[in-house]
Amino acid sequence: GLVVGQLNTRYDIDEFETGLMRIAQSSFNPDKYLFQEGQYLDRKTVGLWLNRKYTDEQLKEAGIKAEENIGLNPVDPGVGDVKTRNKENPIYLASILEHNYLVKGDDGTARLGGVVIGLALNSVHYYQEIQYGPTYETKITTEVLDREGKRIAGEVVGRLRQIKGLEKVPITIALFEQESQSSVVPGNFFAYAKVAEGSSKIGGWESVNEDYILFPSDDAQELHRDDLTSFLNFKQDVEEYFPNFNGVIGKAFYIDNELQDLNISIPIQFYGKAETVGFTQYVTGLILEHFPDYISVEVNVSSVNGPEAVIVREVN
Repeated sequence: GLVVGQLNTRYDIDEFETGLMRIAQSSFNPDKYLFQEGQYLDRKTVGLWLNRKYTDEQLKEAGIKAEENIGLNPVDPGVGDVKTRNKENPIYLASILEHNYLVKGDDGTARLGGVVIGLALNSVHYYQEIQYGPTYETKITTEVLDREGKRIAGEVVGRLRQIKGLEKVPITIALFEQESQSSVVPGNFFAYAKVAEGSSKIGGWESVNEDYILFPSDDAQELHRDDLTSFLNFKQDVEEYFPNFNGVIGKAFYIDNELQDLNISIPIQFYGKAETVGFTQYVTGLILEHFPDYISVEVNVSSVNGPEAVIVREVN
């Protein structure tokens, strides 16, 4: 349950969990392994790991035991300008997620076959100069997150090997860059690594080239102009037929810069069921006309009353 409290948006929560399952398939074949939510990292342990490291003086003031000074985020020295301190020592690690993968034995019982760990990292660090005062932010570059995330991952793997039951199992660890609090698309995983059975050393890191892009947006215009053009033509046809709505928005998912999924939201003003049925049939035709069949498309039509229609076109 810590994921819900630590990540910025519902979009990030969903993608952090489902994206980690997607990455896990490179190590644990879904035909052979059973999924189980994490059983080894308890709430208290994860909470301590997500803390900042404390100075001796801060430990005394807070009444924290020395053995609980195991935060993976950098220390805030507590002296000097608050903004400078937060820019130089932002909180990198936002959340830790554990998934377990079980192997079913011949006798019908399941045993642990491997562990997958997700580290959610902040692309923006939020802080306050005084309690209940205005919130400031400092952006963290992907290059810095890559460096710090891999450093933290090495520490996490070493700690996992000290936990009873995890001394030898294969481990996959993945780095997730979460978006800002105002984002309407989720962040993405950008790297993962495998740790061999019985080892405490991370092998080579594999890059993950995944991204979510909002349609329309400046990023879409700059990075995926042809796909955006198809979306805008679709949007224009919707507007010509049915002007009673607030706008068409798309969320595109890319792997290796290739469009995989497009999720489109269309809010309408409800004037009756027959009109909704006609509109849905018309939009279905537009999907077949504007979007190639090698991408999956989902369109959600909604009004102030809630969902009115959903159209799903799978690949091929």
